[in-house]
Amino acid sequence: MSLSYEERKKTILELLAKEEKVQVPALAEQLNVSGETIRRDLERLDKEGKLKKVYGGAVRTGSDSWEPPFDLKTSMNAAEKRAIGKLAASLVEDGDSIMLGNGTTPMEIIRFLGGKKNVTIVTHSAPSMLLAMELFQGKIIFIGGEVNVAQKSANGPLAEWMLEKLKVNKTFISAGGVSAVDGITDYDLQESNISKKMMERADDVIVLADHSKMGKTTFAHICALKDVSVLISDHRCPEEWKRTLTDKNIELLIAEEEDTL
Repeated sequence: MSLSYEERKKTILELLAKEEKVQVPALAEQLNVSGETIRRDLERLDKEGKLKKVYGGAVRTGSDSWEPPFDLKTSMNAAEKRAIGKLAASLVEDGDSIMLGNGTTPMEIIRFLGGKKNVTIVTHSAPSMLLAMELFQGKIIFIGGEVNVAQKSANGPLAEWMLEKLKVNKTFISAGGVSAVDGITDYDLQESNISKKMMERADDVIVLADHSKMGKTTFAHICALKDVSVLISDHRCPEEWKRTLTDKNIELLIAEEEDTL
């Protein structure tokens, strides 16, 4: 018995969420229908805004190229970011030097470092620097450079040059998107270059990504998933992404709901 459109739609979208691109022949074989039926399904789903039809198949609806201003991001998924920051801070050991990428999630780590001794923070994020000056008792190194006013950070060649002079134990970066195909991405090319440099200068790389970043691709590539030591997400991380990361041998840590308390 052939599947209904709604049943086919569910399967197509589930595959697309995991693989990010689907091909007509493979779908036709899996769903036991003709290629013409699949093409009609994809065209219908394109009109519904669920995917983008391309030659031979379909892809996700496209990459996000607009990043909300820093101040707006502070109110987005705030509880999840706080939980991720708390769990990330637990990975910091006494005597560690750490780099914090720009973003509202890495900044949350600072709130939970009170019990750590002899820790050094390196950051190019002005809000992180100011919060550290208020709450943090260890050494703070601010990376200067060209200022991104909307994101309240410093970047560009001068910032990258300064990072090249340092070596740390751990780097914590936030992701604009986490994709099985495109890896870790960011919205801004210069910010992605800073993240790459921070990764190069660290023994361990920890990516912070709440559930809304999973299966998403943004403008600028940072690294492949295989380059990540640990990924921390929140309790709403989709089950299919838990399986995907496990299959790729990436350690996934989940900040449970009670961590927000």
